[in-house]
Amino acid sequence: MSRHAFQYAVLRAVPRIDRGEFVNVGVILYCQALDYLHASVVVDPVRLRALAGDVDLDAVRTSAEAVVEACRRPEGTARENTGLAHTFGRLTAPRSTVVQPSPVHAGVTANPEHTLAGLLTRLVAPPR
Repeated sequence: MSRHAFQYAVLRAVPRIDRGEFVNVGVILYCQALDYLHASVVVDPVRLRALAGDVDLDAVRTSAEAVVEACRRPEGTARENTGLAHTFGRLTAPRSTVVQPSPVHAGVTANPEHTLAGLLTRLVAPPR
């Protein structure tokens, strides 16, 4: 099985920008060689309310789901250095909003869908 380089960023919900505290709510994974760009999110209201009791859960969900949707409809291809690459760069650009991306990290994968699910479980899902 061939392995391919990928990049990913964790989506963080920051209910109070002034405090800088966050809860991981999703992962964006981009694999240029396979023209793969997907995001998955899991918004845990209990963990978010622990940081800010008055957090707007709908705003967090809407912002996180907008990232998922943006990954579903990019234009062009990664090989053209537009479309997927451009969309990943735009989604991982630093910002001061209720949902923010982490720095970009890299790895290798034979199955990006499986890797995305594993990252979501390891980095986002509530501890058991």
